[in-house]
Amino acid sequence: MEMDVFKTCDVINDHLIANNEVLARNELIKLLDYHSKNEIEYSPLVNHMIRTAGLYPYLQIETASWDDRFVYEAFKVDIGKKEKATLHREQSSLLKRLVNRENIAVSAPTSFGKSFVIDAFISINKPKNVVILVPTIALTDETRRRLYKKFANRYKIITTTEVELAEYNIFIFPQERANSYVNKIESIDILIVDEFYKASSDFEKERSPALLKAIIKLGQKAKQKYFLAPNITDLGENVFTKDMSFEKMLDFHTVYLEKHELYKEIKDDEDLKSKALLEILGKKETKSLIYAGTYPHIEKVSNLLIANLPIKDKPLLTNFANWLAKNYDANWKLTKLARRGTGIHNGQLHRSLSQIQIKLFEESAGFDNIVSTSSIIEGVNTSAENVIVWRNRNGRSKLNDFTYKNIIGRGGRMFKHFIGQIYLLEKPPQHETTQLNIPFPDSILGDLDENKYKDSLTKEQIGKIVSFKAEMYSLLGKESYDRLLKENVFQLSNSDFIKEIAQDMKNNPDDWNGLAYLNSGSVENWTRLLYKIIKLQPGNWDIEWGKFVAFIKVLSQNWDKTIPELLEELDDYDINIDLFFKLERNVSFKFSALLSDVNVLQKEIINKGVDVSSFISKLSHAFLPSIVYQLEEYGLPRMISRKIHQNGVINFLDEELTIHKTIEKFHEIGKSNILSKPFFDEFDKYIVEYFYDGITLAND
Repeated sequence: MEMDVFKTCDVINDHLIANNEVLARNELIKLLDYHSKNEIEYSPLVNHMIRTAGLYPYLQIETASWDDRFVYEAFKVDIGKKEKATLHREQSSLLKRLVNRENIAVSAPTSFGKSFVIDAFISINKPKNVVILVPTIALTDETRRRLYKKFANRYKIITTTEVELAEYNIFIFPQERANSYVNKIESIDILIVDEFYKASSDFEKERSPALLKAIIKLGQKAKQKYFLAPNITDLGENVFTKDMSFEKMLDFHTVYLEKHELYKEIKDDEDLKSKALLEILGKKETKSLIYAGTYPHIEKVSNLLIANLPIKDKPLLTNFANWLAKNYDANWKLTKLARRGTGIHNGQLHRSLSQIQIKLFEESAGFDNIVSTSSIIEGVNTSAENVIVWRNRNGRSKLNDFTYKNIIGRGGRMFKHFIGQIYLLEKPPQHETTQLNIPFPDSILGDLDENKYKDSLTKEQIGKIVSFKAEMYSLLGKESYDRLLKENVFQLSNSDFIKEIAQDMKNNPDDWNGLAYLNSGSVENWTRLLYKIIKLQPGNWDIEWGKFVAFIKVLSQNWDKTIPELLEELDDYDINIDLFFKLERNVSFKFSALLSDVNVLQKEIINKGVDVSSFISKLSHAFLPSIVYQLEEYGLPRMISRKIHQNGVINFLDEELTIHKTIEKFHEIGKSNILSKPFFDEFDKYIVEYFYDGITLAND
């Protein structure tokens, strides 16, 4: 359809004169999309509209007037490694305030470009210690990769525990890991919390206490704070953001979302819905994110696509599917979908596998589609031309307006897709404003020092801490409990639960005999104690207790056996590949954290010289060498590390190895040298290339 450019500019100008910038920007972005698709140069008039709307990065300086070119250059900043980027008006305003050391909590759209602001701040202010809290391991690696390329020559980029600090450090990790660094960092120049809405139990019931504990403890050491979230319209009064100004920039979009309300024709007809999805995917070669909402609906959509999409004649996808068949499961849904140009993203997969799929999605010769749960909106910063909302649910709950906006906000991308196409196959939630309320949970009070944090607490909360401490003193002794509190050793965020365990140990010490059996080399000696620990949190393991015990015993062979070999053993317990991922995460996170706190308490209360720290370390690394487990966060899967180890390239069992020493070894060996090894297949090499890209400075 032909567009009258001058007339459209006139309409945009009218909106600007009427002070309606949202409508003006929407019309402008549609105009830029028209220019892009028809390969038309911007006229000076179009450039002037861009400047007036504040979208400076979109200026086409070859055809712009001198004053518009001046603005384009004036809003350029160094975003690291001497790379320059032009910020849009609101980014620039935000950066200026951060450089002036203001504390800001900002709510902005997904397409706002928040990472540019962080990178520019680091480049300009050169802070010594930057702490960035992110909600997931996947986002940890994505952020690490971006910052490593720009700042690794000056900063030590730290994403794992037990790393020695340098003079200049950037810490990037989820909240649970952050708490282990509270006593190691003397001073923080800026504390950045990404997706800070997850501090509210309204959005993240299970993990919000750990995030709040990290915010309050690290916040005490932070000279400046910068919190980011999408789609928050108001921030309720709370102690965690009381010294911060709240900035709402929700109307400043850099892409336009065009919605197709197909649910009105579908009317809950599953056949029509399936047909609509296939028609969208069959239109042309575009990238589509399919939000399925729940695991059963990922299964449903996967079956639909396997039955109806043709196998792609793309070598990269064929290699990936063959690699999955060999290293995971030939009959797995993902293996079959990969051959059809489609991936699966959820919160359970191995970290490296999720990262590889996002990489494939961004390749022109890779995936066309990804089927996802809400993990796609909280795990990575990716986007697509099409976002298809297949299901209006988020797990068991109906999709709320906040999450819905987050999902559709993945549509479009600056400079690539001016317009994001949003296909609604089920009715979206009603529009509503979202006030973020962050109540102070009583569950973390027992882990706080009432004198140190008195400015953040009410008299009632201080009273609860004093009362809790008195009970813990009676169980552990004053000196012992004060020391544990200072050392920040407890991993669980529920202080009352920790107290219950301590009381049981004090009252029934004989019931805790035999914990040392967990250090045994024979898995059969673990049985009674594994059951005892599991029973402490009976509904926490996603499977029957007996099968979870069996799983831990089989998982102990994780380094010696391949995943297909482990799955063959687990077949007797009805544990398939998808359940394997979920249970492995439960072992390395939930179970190891619980046993760690049990170990701390029994050493203080029972004190029979028993210490199962070595077993806990094995659990927390899923029985892999610790470096191999950490390398998975860097995008290098265990099966490739196993080949590197078995062929004598790097000894991953070397206890002197740290993650940073390992990265140095990879640099010493060199990418071309390691890629020439005959034991790698084609897709192994693709992954190794991707891994090296994440540990290489820009322009190296």
